[in-house]
Amino acid sequence: MARVTVEDCVDKVDNRFELVLLASHRARQISQGNPITVDRDNDKNPVVALREIADETLSPGDLKEDLIHSLQKHVEVDEPEEAARPAEPAPQAAPRQAITAEPEENVTFDRMSEEELLAGIEGLVPPEKNDDY
Repeated sequence: MARVTVEDCVDKVDNRFELVLLASHRARQISQGNPITVDRDNDKNPVVALREIADETLSPGDLKEDLIHSLQKHVEVDEPEEAARPAEPAPQAAPRQAITAEPEENVTFDRMSEEELLAGIEGLVPPEKNDDY
């Protein structure tokens, strides 16, 4: 391939693997019709991409950002912070009807700490085995 061009590009992009990724991405862009920034001189797209990187007509940082953007499947959308949103009133839990003769309690599951949950799990008794299963 274009050994002299690769030697010139190593100064601009330290990692040769990253250079291959950037040049191949740029070569794909050229084949899709993006305009080139250097004279073609009857060179193929990968060589033109390496020459563009070597001549610094394209920034390796910009190419890297464009490569990352092209590989993203999910683009994050910045949403406003929770403090900026108006506070919504918490939904009220429906009152629990007593099934047994025990006094009625207000139970809120979303406020249980991890220690309380573990203590409740430890207090559970495993069900007895039944031959009907």
